[in-house]
Amino acid sequence: MALAKIRGDNRRSKSVLFLICCGFAGVFPHLIEPARNLFPAITLAFLLGGYGLSVVLRDRRENYQLKNGEILIDEKHLETLPTVDVLVAARDEENVIERLVDRLLSIEYPQEKISIWIIDDGSQDRTPILLNKLSEKFPSLHIHTRKRFSGGGKSGALNSVLKVVNGEWLFVLDADAQVQTDILYRGITLALKGGWSAIQLRKAVVNCKQNKLASFQAMEMAMDAVIQRGRLSSGGIAELRGNGQLINRKKLDSCGGFNEQTITDDLDLSFRLLLTRGSIGIMWDPPVQEEAVTSISALFRQRQRWAEGGLQRFFDYWPLLLSQGLNNRKKLDLACFFLLQYALPIVSFIDVIISIIIGNMPLYWPLSISAFSVSGLAYWKGCNGISEGPELPSGNIINILGSVIYLSHWFFVIPYVAFKMSIYPKKLVWVKTNHIGI
Repeated sequence: MALAKIRGDNRRSKSVLFLICCGFAGVFPHLIEPARNLFPAITLAFLLGGYGLSVVLRDRRENYQLKNGEILIDEKHLETLPTVDVLVAARDEENVIERLVDRLLSIEYPQEKISIWIIDDGSQDRTPILLNKLSEKFPSLHIHTRKRFSGGGKSGALNSVLKVVNGEWLFVLDADAQVQTDILYRGITLALKGGWSAIQLRKAVVNCKQNKLASFQAMEMAMDAVIQRGRLSSGGIAELRGNGQLINRKKLDSCGGFNEQTITDDLDLSFRLLLTRGSIGIMWDPPVQEEAVTSISALFRQRQRWAEGGLQRFFDYWPLLLSQGLNNRKKLDLACFFLLQYALPIVSFIDVIISIIIGNMPLYWPLSISAFSVSGLAYWKGCNGISEGPELPSGNIINILGSVIYLSHWFFVIPYVAFKMSIYPKKLVWVKTNHIGI
């Protein structure tokens, strides 16, 4: 099965099968005699929780990070740097587009080796007007326009400009991105030094002090970077996160470009790179800064999209993941995190429903406690220590407990999304996060 032929067929039936399997797993312990009904959860807590713990403990700040003296900005080094196209897909971004262009034009990189492209994806606000004025003021800024209903979502917008750019690397950002001026020097140096096919910058929350919800998202991004580095150190895989992606153009072309049959181009591309022997590195500093959502409703909409895109890629690519020569360590890593991220919330939800119906205690609490404990440790590691960009919230016990409680929203989002995917046909709609310009 070639990557180009994967179009996301039969996702509804696969969702139904996934729900049935999770339902059986949630009910099964309640059918066992009371003396043994915790055995499945304890076994899984030992296996999955143990693997998660080993991942977090293997994370080291110095891993996949440039050391002092490794960034040489002299004439000889500048001549060897590859060409880079900076790509931003923008739709209705009047609040942030001027600031974005100002930040992009301030990036320190040889002028003849960097090209900045904004893809106006059918904006209906003042974004096109602002972009026209900016392009007149800054001739080095390139604007690529396509109609609003051209299809393919963000992937379609990015693919549309690939026909006219020819850089050796692509730097993909969201419209609310804020970056340091030396970000390309450091990102490209790390990518070339490590032989990576792509680099994902740590995501930092620029408005983390606005409210507790934003603060918890800042901690969540730091936790995610810790886990990703730990997965790499354990022989597993890392994943792209959309904003702050540095991608080798030849490697992107080899896996068919951005997939227009998914709603999360970053997660899908992570698997496509993996299946074409590509590797993704993680860069802690400098981070790419972005806005966190500040309301529960906006968080729920955003996390629905992330959850659906995450499940879509597993449903689409699992035959290839099992058959195309991935080593056992990577298969173990994928299996463990699939079960922890997607299966556990559904199984736990069903376990609680059954417990309420029959009047018993839930039986998967050992596994849930194990997963939350590992997350708490990753929160602590992520929020303590030196980091560039916005100051991270303190990794004290109060913040960690609050962030762990915050993390439980996935135990509602994942079951809801899986149920919705099993009933409704797929809708490939670019549901963007609104940016207000913080």
